Amino acid sequence: MPTHRNWAGNVRYAARAYHRPSSVDELRELVAGSDRIRAVGSGHSFNRLGDTTGDLVDLAGLPATVRLDEQRRVVDVPAAMRYGDLATWLHERGYALANLASLPHISVAGAVATGTHGSGNAVGNLATAVAGLELVTAAGELLTVDRDDDGFAGMVVSFGALGIVTRLTLDVVPTFDIRQYVQLDLPRAALEAAFASAYSVSVFTDWRSTRGTQVWRKQLAEQAAPPAGWLGTTPADRPWHPVPGMPTVNCTEQLGAAGPWHERLPHFRLGFTPSSGDELQSEYHLPRAVAADALAALDEVAHLMAPVAQTSELRTIAADELWLSPQYGRDTLALHFTWVADASAVLPVVAEVERALAPFAPRPHWGKVFGLTRDAIVATYPRWPSFEALLHRLDPKGKFRTDELDRLFPR
Repeated sequence: MPTHRNWAGNVRYAARAYHRPSSVDELRELVAGSDRIRAVGSGHSFNRLGDTTGDLVDLAGLPATVRLDEQRRVVDVPAAMRYGDLATWLHERGYALANLASLPHISVAGAVATGTHGSGNAVGNLATAVAGLELVTAAGELLTVDRDDDGFAGMVVSFGALGIVTRLTLDVVPTFDIRQYVQLDLPRAALEAAFASAYSVSVFTDWRSTRGTQVWRKQLAEQAAPPAGWLGTTPADRPWHPVPGMPTVNCTEQLGAAGPWHERLPHFRLGFTPSSGDELQSEYHLPRAVAADALAALDEVAHLMAPVAQTSELRTIAADELWLSPQYGRDTLALHFTWVADASAVLPVVAEVERALAPFAPRPHWGKVFGLTRDAIVATYPRWPSFEALLHRLDPKGKFRTDELDRLFPR
């Protein structure tokens, strides 16, 4: 059996067999005949939520047809398609997605299933653009659902637990241009003003002080440039990388040069290594209303975080109604940590971060490293019982289960 690992190399998949079907019918037959099966995307998850001891399926061999419906303003895409490839295809036809994640290398289905997001006070996570899904159920049947179907809000962010998604239908908007400015040394007191200042804003910190080391301000091209002394910061006079010491050529263009949405909203360029490439990641989602108190609580453990954090990113995401979305029912502050690639050093710090954030109802990013207990997570999701019922109905024998899913959803 070949050795397969995730992108970061910290997870070695335990699958007994690997498959790459070339048609949906082949996939349906494979699912129907397997007792335990999962799909794998681009491998950018950092935990074992998607791992299986059964069959692991790569969907990149399925038909790659993309269909744009200009009248409905939607695009129908294959599950394995990368956001960067889809974005280029859409832009060439005059369309865009409302937002993108920090890296364009991730697959559409995998990012949607884990509630992956970009940033922007008024912009939802990537899953909020999903208008329809096609998936293969545990019985090998092909099921198509859309927003009018009962339970749809529980099927979008579902970690692949309900079936293997083969295609997705996404909302699109007319294409637009963005200018990206990096500002340095943001006072924490100006954090909310910074987030409100542009279409998409990310604030980086190293936890060695309470100030933001970098502000990545992605504004609509027609918006005026930030004025001198903007919020007490200094404008960058050269390109920056979020991780100190990494090559800036990997990053999307800065210094206010206007460019297409898909070449500015991500931090990293398709075809180049995102982030540092040698790392672990964690992320926690909190109600925006508790941001100041939560950051103050983290200050108490900053001396533990700073030595093992390559960088940390603060972003905002709009509330949504997807049952297991980290933004369900609340406008959100996301606290992202890019750690060194040393689990023995990082995991004790992750535990301290979770202890500090416990009073603020943190929700983990489903695809990253976390140690929160099931009870702590369940308490933050009002629709958790609804998802459990959907899970038992669509996968009664646990065909798409993993050990981590069994921990979260005991049978």
